Amino acid sequence: MQDALHPDLLNVVLKSLAFMGGIGAVFGLGLAYAAKKFAVKTDPKVQAVRDVLPGANCGACGFAGCQGYAEAVAGDPNLSPGLCAPGKADVAALVAKITGKAAPEVIPMVATVFCRGGECKAGRRFKYEGVKDCRAAILVAGGDKTCIYGCLGYGACEKACPFGAISMGPENLPIIDREKCTACGVCVAACPKGIIHLTPAAGKVHILCSSHDKGPVVKKACEIGCIGCGLCSKGCPEGAISMDNNLAVMDYAKCTHCETCVLLCPQKTIKDMLDPAKEQAERIKLPRKEPQAKAAGGK
Repeated sequence: MQDALHPDLLNVVLKSLAFMGGIGAVFGLGLAYAAKKFAVKTDPKVQAVRDVLPGANCGACGFAGCQGYAEAVAGDPNLSPGLCAPGKADVAALVAKITGKAAPEVIPMVATVFCRGGECKAGRRFKYEGVKDCRAAILVAGGDKTCIYGCLGYGACEKACPFGAISMGPENLPIIDREKCTACGVCVAACPKGIIHLTPAAGKVHILCSSHDKGPVVKKACEIGCIGCGLCSKGCPEGAISMDNNLAVMDYAKCTHCETCVLLCPQKTIKDMLDPAKEQAERIKLPRKEPQAKAAGGK
């Protein structure tokens, strides 16, 4: 058997343990006091709001993420509880209840691409060989599309969408999945041409062009672009269409979806977005065409 510890050694061990325990207790008490003294008071509403938000952190509310919006809406009595686009009316009502505010009317919105000039309708001015991204392509002479206002077709919006609601169609145009789209606005910000806008989800008729060129120029650049003829504006019985610098613009608050403008448009620029048959026709999987470009600088 091993010999028992020497009394002096045992005494040293016990004193060391007592000393270390005392130091630990002092530091523990100090930390506890500091935590209580310098604690940051948090509003329980913040966590409650955070719990009902979808957690997409898309920034549609104008804040860095859901936590930022939760803190702001809980602390600012003037900030609307309806800024969460992905959450729509249901989340707005919950946030309003938590923060003691009136629930705002939330109009469902959806992203809409205001261009129909795909590869078969609008050509290319030159063959672009750079990074396949719209934000890079636009740096080269404003992009390779014949229509300087049109969709470049390199999918910056598709890559940016945090909800997978955008896919590139056979004509190199974005297709918005209206069921998945939350109207967060990320694609709107990502499009360097500014052709994607948030429109009322109930909106049925859209003027899908962004060109402000005059008619002859538009016809040379795109087969389906708005030529600014004004027939839709003159023929609309509700006065829902106005002309803005050669481009017809829809006032969705006035539009009654009578589709008079759809029938009047000689370019077929105006489209019924909620007609299942027409929408299906847009999604037919045709062979994807490669851009047929002229030499740079060609006419």
